[in-house]
Amino acid sequence: EVQLVESGGGLVQAGGSLRLSCAASGFTFDDYVILWFRQAPGKEPEGVSCISSSDGSTYYSYSVKGRFTTSSIDARNTVYLQMNSLKPEDTAVYYCAVREGSYHCSGSPVEYHYLGQGTQVTVSS
Repeated sequence: EVQLVESGGGLVQAGGSLRLSCAASGFTFDDYVILWFRQAPGKEPEGVSCISSSDGSTYYSYSVKGRFTTSSIDARNTVYLQMNSLKPEDTAVYYCAVREGSYHCSGSPVEYHYLGQGTQVTVSS
């Protein structure tokens, strides 16, 4: 069984940085995509970045492009989301999700097979 555990969230001032981790266990897929998405209170989930196992292609939402960077899965089966120049509007619970058997990124969490429990990111102004 695949399990995803996010960590690294916290409280940071605007302009600061955080690095989120997503540790995957039971992960044996060759073809997959990994999505980072977030959900703020009262808002719909928003896909912020995605990476495909096919060639490491990455995709970012307009709201985070140039500020966030996602890594491919490493030897410890961990994926990272580096978040720089954080803004108060980045405040949300951040989740990672995995879709197996696909190279194609989607920003919709409902298309993913496995989701983590989330980690809270709060950016103060």
